[in-house]
Amino acid sequence: MSGRARRRGAVVAAMLLAGVAGAQAEATRPPRIASINLCTDLLLLPLADPEQIVGLSPYARDPTQSWRAGEAARYPRLSGEAEDALAARPDLVLAGSFTRLETRQFLTAHGMRVEEFEAALSIDDIMRQIIRMGDIVGHPERAAREIAAIDAALARARSTVARRRLRVLDLSRRGWVSGSASLTSALLAAVGLADAARELDGRFGDFHYGGFASLEAILSVRPDVLLLSEPGDHAEDQGRAFLMHPALEQFYPPSKRMVLPERLTTCGGLMVVEALERLTAEVERVER
Repeated sequence: MSGRARRRGAVVAAMLLAGVAGAQAEATRPPRIASINLCTDLLLLPLADPEQIVGLSPYARDPTQSWRAGEAARYPRLSGEAEDALAARPDLVLAGSFTRLETRQFLTAHGMRVEEFEAALSIDDIMRQIIRMGDIVGHPERAAREIAAIDAALARARSTVARRRLRVLDLSRRGWVSGSASLTSALLAAVGLADAARELDGRFGDFHYGGFASLEAILSVRPDVLLLSEPGDHAEDQGRAFLMHPALEQFYPPSKRMVLPERLTTCGGLMVVEALERLTAEVERVER
């Protein structure tokens, strides 16, 4: 073999080795991820490295819904549509099961890996999703730490609630009551609080998935305390005015109203630790 042939062979071998090394590096590189759903945003943010996140849903920055709105503002804002998710050139896209079917199909048809998450309706659902997200981002150890934090918060909440058994009604604007098939109801049950919405179901209509309860129905059930998403003693509109009705204020003054911000229950995820801690503090504060 001539010297030139040997050199050419060596160059080809080096290129092949470089190609293999590049493929191996690509395989081990943490995935770059775009999220087009608020609940996947809130699972992704605490578990991924910052450089893994190429964009988040338009709701990630909304402080009324997003638990990490301030942190989310550091990342590109995606519209939630398929086109700009593809333009971000991620390795995969996170979506919710309620994300538009056409969007998910478009992404898949263009070769994009799409990971879909169902709505979390229990503590167990939340834990499974945290573990799954930890595996997706390549940080299962972070997910394990968060699971341990949830277990600890749950134990503290149960210990407090065991001393003060309460019947709680989750009540929102215009008399909307969260049904038994909701994350809030699951949190109440998990810590040992009775969900008074179950007493409305069937007796005053179908409240399994939530519904509007009349003032008469609420006063008939007579929960020990009301659970609201925000404090306040003024009504800026008719929806809020329902909560300020004189009859409700008579039976449920501030000392019989617990507050659990909506951003802690909009989605499952790591915010459940803060939700449990807030619930524990509110149980200790209210009067039976």
